Amino acid sequence: MENFELVILLLDATLRTSTPLILAALAGMFSERSGTINLALEGMMLGGAFAAAAVAYYAGSPWVGLLAAIAATIALSLLHGFACITHKGNQVVSGMAINILMSGFTALVGIALFAQGGKTPALDKASRFQPITLPGAEAVRDVPILGPIYFELLSGHNILVYIAFFAVPAAWWVMYRTRFGLRLRAVGENPGAVDTAGISVVLMRYRAVVCSGVLVGMSGAYLSTAQGASFLQDMTAGKGYIALAAMVFGKWRPFPALFACLLFGFLDAAATRLQGVILPGIGEVPVQLVQALPYVLTVILLAGFIGRATPPKALGRAYVKER
Repeated sequence: MENFELVILLLDATLRTSTPLILAALAGMFSERSGTINLALEGMMLGGAFAAAAVAYYAGSPWVGLLAAIAATIALSLLHGFACITHKGNQVVSGMAINILMSGFTALVGIALFAQGGKTPALDKASRFQPITLPGAEAVRDVPILGPIYFELLSGHNILVYIAFFAVPAAWWVMYRTRFGLRLRAVGENPGAVDTAGISVVLMRYRAVVCSGVLVGMSGAYLSTAQGASFLQDMTAGKGYIALAAMVFGKWRPFPALFACLLFGFLDAAATRLQGVILPGIGEVPVQLVQALPYVLTVILLAGFIGRATPPKALGRAYVKER
């Protein structure tokens, strides 16, 4: 029974650590399905995390902080779109430029506003998203097997965790069951045919990057106002790139990307649990090795699967309207 409880706790941590990856992977999927490479997820998550923490601190509300994060990341998405869609710039360079910009900009503004070395002050309970106890969770808490699953694993998460997992089927429905999704996928595969049908390729790609901005804004807000209680310099720690790897591993599809994010989240959660643990025949696992596991897996998956994953045909190609 003790092992069962440990598994439940590990899976519970997996849900929490995979949440920002799921939101960011869906954000990248919307953008790249329209043909716009979005390597800027890392910088956008960082900007969203800072905006959420700073505004939540002043406003005393995590919801206001969430709206600020979404506004900040939509602005960054539009900046990326302006460079890549309107001016047909190099999409990889634009994304990396935003990542570098936000790494320095958030630290600079943080020092100017709070004078705490680039971090924001710790948020109080009212300024953070709090865990939600699902109906009946307390009643079944002591029931064998069912109790730990419902009380520990399914209940007790903040609302952004539930939003992230709900966003996966919602994104699938939008992508494959709506006119908007059909047009978005068509723009990423054959923009010339879409333009011939009288649909604006530029407008569709801008709408896609705005959707991307909303999702990655929630991802950043989660890091600083739900999972954490403040913004720390470079607190994303490569999560934007891991989300990109999950999206590619999932072949730009919502549910496969979800499973990839859960895999990365599981490794992250396991890494935390393995710190200081003595394994038979190995001894104490080095902390540095444990912390590197998610990133090592990212490299392995990209090296092994990037060639097999077929991206949208127009991905990374600026559209020039024929006259």
